[in-house]
Amino acid sequence: MIPSKLLPGDCIGLAAPSHIAEPERYGRIIRAIEHMGFRVKTGENFYKSSYGYLASEAERAADFNQLARDEAVKMVFFGGGSGAAELLPLLDYDAIRQNPKIFSSYSDGTFLLNAIHAKTGLTTYYGQTPGSLEEANPYDTAQFHAHFVQGGVTQLAHNSEWRPLHGGSGEGILIGGYLGVAALLLDTAYFQLNPQQKYILFLEDHEKFSGVASVGAQLSFLGQQAPMHCIAGLLFGHYSENPSPDFLAMLRRFGEKHRIPAIYCDDFGHGTNHAILPIGARARLDADTRTLCFLDFD
Repeated sequence: MIPSKLLPGDCIGLAAPSHIAEPERYGRIIRAIEHMGFRVKTGENFYKSSYGYLASEAERAADFNQLARDEAVKMVFFGGGSGAAELLPLLDYDAIRQNPKIFSSYSDGTFLLNAIHAKTGLTTYYGQTPGSLEEANPYDTAQFHAHFVQGGVTQLAHNSEWRPLHGGSGEGILIGGYLGVAALLLDTAYFQLNPQQKYILFLEDHEKFSGVASVGAQLSFLGQQAPMHCIAGLLFGHYSENPSPDFLAMLRRFGEKHRIPAIYCDDFGHGTNHAILPIGARARLDADTRTLCFLDFD
């Protein structure tokens, strides 16, 4: 199920499931969205800090569900941080299924994007948050318009060097997100892999959060717990401005061990480029031609 694209004047709903929304910063973000020709709505609890570090899970879930149920809201846009896992059992998945719309986030938003797809079959979008538009670069702006306004995107546009680490190609359902969250979600009701299906796995992490050994450990866990015969490829996003040979070698070993194409790039993640990846879309990853094609939008 692919949500409808945005039209001029449509309403974008902002939620804060993983952080406290600061009025000054979100004032700038809201002005940027309105400058693009859209209206903005926030939930009643958007600026609350009931726990000191977050609003309560009930308050955050109420806002999220309010935006999901509101037929006038065509996109639910939310940032990262920490805390989205608390909302997983509180989301109104029936309302989301009945009112399909664009859901976009990244980082800690991995929890909600994958849960929504798993529970409803709706394609969700990893890669951009409201903060991406605060001082958006041309690549990010083009990605937003291509995926959310124009539609019909058939290939991930490059804005960095793609480094094939293990060759070949594979085809399957595109899933993934922030590595640490994906590892936690694996084999739960919110992130289950069908052993009869093939998947293209996209992951990202950053050196400020995880060292090479930590990334390797989490990848190993995924490799041990997931039905790896159904993983048809790995695309890893931005990790460092200068990824170490040890980091790249670790990704190469993962591709070699599981006999899947493996590529590193700087086009999505916690860097300066914020490409958008549709979770749940059929995709083809080709390490030899350095392409990720989206097959549902041909």
